[in-house]
Amino acid sequence: MAELKLTNVKKSYGTVEVLHDINLDIETGELVVFVGPSGCGKSTLLRMIAGLERITSGTLTIDGTVVNDVPPAQRGIAMVFQSYALYPHMTVRDNMAFGMKIAKRPKEEIAAAVEKAATMLQLTPYLDRLPKALSGGQRQRVAIGRSIVRDPKVFLFDEPLSNLDAALRVATRIEIAQLKERMPQSTMIYVTHDQVEAMTLATRIVVLHGGYIEQVGSPLTLYERPANVFVARFIGSPAMNMLEATVIATGEHTTVEVADGGQAVVPVASLASDQGKRVKLGMRPEDMVPVEGSALISGPVEIIESLGETTLVHLKAQKESEAIIAKLPGIHRLRRGEMLQLSTAPEKLHLFDSEGKSFFYR
Repeated sequence: MAELKLTNVKKSYGTVEVLHDINLDIETGELVVFVGPSGCGKSTLLRMIAGLERITSGTLTIDGTVVNDVPPAQRGIAMVFQSYALYPHMTVRDNMAFGMKIAKRPKEEIAAAVEKAATMLQLTPYLDRLPKALSGGQRQRVAIGRSIVRDPKVFLFDEPLSNLDAALRVATRIEIAQLKERMPQSTMIYVTHDQVEAMTLATRIVVLHGGYIEQVGSPLTLYERPANVFVARFIGSPAMNMLEATVIATGEHTTVEVADGGQAVVPVASLASDQGKRVKLGMRPEDMVPVEGSALISGPVEIIESLGETTLVHLKAQKESEAIIAKLPGIHRLRRGEMLQLSTAPEKLHLFDSEGKSFFYR
């Protein structure tokens, strides 16, 4: 369908710069997810691609054509908003066909496009209903269908599941994933603050923070090899544990000592100049296991969250400012105050320098 390229793109409101030097290439057929906390600039970036916000500087190209000054209606883009934005007095069929009618497309072409999109989205039985007779998930599908019938170059999704309850979010997320499978050449950009949506839908994830791109990569790359502390803690739930540590041996593998006295050998290279430096040792809660003897971290259990399939254990290490969380599989009958010793396999450890950058990418 379309390749999209952002080159040195910035966005300012007056003297306040909210997006800084954005460089990003999106290939035909990708589903790229913009993710980050509230206020990071992800929706602003999406609206700039759509043409709803002006680009302060830099260029946006679609299929090799610069579109900075091209009106939204002529960019070949369809947008699905957080609110369904359906016309309440129109049937599902008329809502989906409205854009094509405005463009004065032939009736036969409109009817065929609506039928095709309705079949794809399993909306055929509801074509003659009004939006008020539909569930939230069905209304969102109608909004997606309205975009599909336009046959755009690029689909833009602006937090389309935010208004749905938990069960509907899961069901609609699966439907969007299936829709992408049925439209392999469609280029899609999807904005969300929900990392689960990002991890399950994306070909690649773009993590934004404070108007900057922190990292771009596949979901598993961001999970297994985060570029910095922010990405490491943002991707994954519960967030990655960070222990204060000191480098005590360097080379092909780096040995660190945590504040509580435990030691770990991390299979990542370090320089001789790193000797004695303060670093952060990252451990994902799901990678931590109870041990006896040489533990990396130990402390009394403060809180136990029994979820059935997993047990979340919060423990307070003596010299750590934040509680350490371990995500243990199954049911563990622990008691508050009980001492627990935990460790993590070396290949599951993450090491970050004093500025929060991963040793892996140095």
